[in-house]
Amino acid sequence: MSDLIEAHNLCKTFTTSVGDVHAVKGLSLTVRSGEVFGLLGANGAGKTTTLRMILGLMKPTSGSASVAGFDVASQPEHVKRSVALVSASAGLYQWLSSRELMHYFADLYDVPLAQAHRRVDQLAELFDLHSFLDRPCAGLSTGQQQRVNLARSLMHDPPVVLMDEPTRGLDIVGSKRIFDFTARLKEIGKAVIFCTHRLEEAQRLCDRFGLMFRGRLQLEGTLPELRQKSGRESITDIFLDLMDEHNSTTEESMQPRLVAAIPAQEGTST
Repeated sequence: MSDLIEAHNLCKTFTTSVGDVHAVKGLSLTVRSGEVFGLLGANGAGKTTTLRMILGLMKPTSGSASVAGFDVASQPEHVKRSVALVSASAGLYQWLSSRELMHYFADLYDVPLAQAHRRVDQLAELFDLHSFLDRPCAGLSTGQQQRVNLARSLMHDPPVVLMDEPTRGLDIVGSKRIFDFTARLKEIGKAVIFCTHRLEEAQRLCDRFGLMFRGRLQLEGTLPELRQKSGRESITDIFLDLMDEHNSTTEESMQPRLVAAIPAQEGTST
């Protein structure tokens, strides 16, 4: 298996009116073909910012990344052609039918027409779209729109799939469809980053895990490796221990500053 996603010491700092915000701090990772890598963390941990840098939508403050052998900074068009992004926030063009939408995305990626027709048939079979393939997207249910969204992301058959909170807002049936989809991607040799704060879901799906906290990749490895490092069984418990450890360290480091900031009472010395 080859490394299809590589990130080396990625950093991203945002300058705001109240000072610099360090969203991602020195993140490095690799993902091989046929592997699902779980990028896990609470909201605000830096997961989506990391995906945007890997995809080339956001320039890193420092560090580098490559996708399918293409450098994100110098070959952004090649990178985008090598990636499918599946996100809960992605919408559909409501006035297009599912078939028209899929052909539209095929055209964006310069997929030849004959090949696009074959891909539509293959993906319609895979995601059971035939009964509403020619119906406008505006008339589809949430579950049907979700299936069309998954299908259109694969129209150009990319080697890499980035999934950003794909089960957000879905019921148990919709979530299972995402699980089945991810398992299928692994079977056909895609490299997948599954980005979520739902740790139990990730434990079911992923081969390796990267636990992000406050912009850093704090722990990385397979589940047996993380269990050995932490002495815990579940990803949830491992992550909660990680948070408690860092919160405790932060509180201890703040104590001397807090004590120094308290004015001495009259008649006493510090």
